[in-house]
Amino acid sequence: MQLQDLKPKFKTKKKKRVGHGGRRGTHCGRGISGQGSRGSRKLQPAIRELIKRYPKLRGYRFKSIKGEIAVLNLEILDKMLESSEEITPQKLVEKNIISKINGKIPQVKILGEGEISKKIILKGFVFSKSAKEKIEKAGGHIEGVKEEVKAEVKEEAKKKKEAPKSKISKPKKAKS
Repeated sequence: MQLQDLKPKFKTKKKKRVGHGGRRGTHCGRGISGQGSRGSRKLQPAIRELIKRYPKLRGYRFKSIKGEIAVLNLEILDKMLESSEEITPQKLVEKNIISKINGKIPQVKILGEGEISKKIILKGFVFSKSAKEKIEKAGGHIEGVKEEVKAEVKEEAKKKKEAPKSKISKPKKAKS
């Protein structure tokens, strides 16, 4: 057997020629002209392929470092809690007033919507101005306010900016 005697086992299927008349019309679904109507239209710029592979991010995606903040109004505290009770975020989670966020006890901010009539001791919360006033008016006590801590940190940052920076002089090169 020689090379010229070899024959394929099956007949080769001819590629369908599109754009040469026939039942599909004059242009056969390829449009009138341009790269799509030509024979070798599969080439694309290399950069385009890379751009297509990237996941497209829509919208402003920013995750805060602090995490989520649970918000409570005074009216909820007045209904759910007893007077002269010491309250922390852990106790609110135990009483199912707030829930954990991602398995952690969240930072809790108390807003001044509604009225409060009970004397409550609050530790480790963040307050709005109106909530602070209403709690103190009702005879409640606030301990460990995180807003005061934030103010101290800001003051320290301002002091660091105002402090003069020492100028380090570079050694001069000796002339030879």
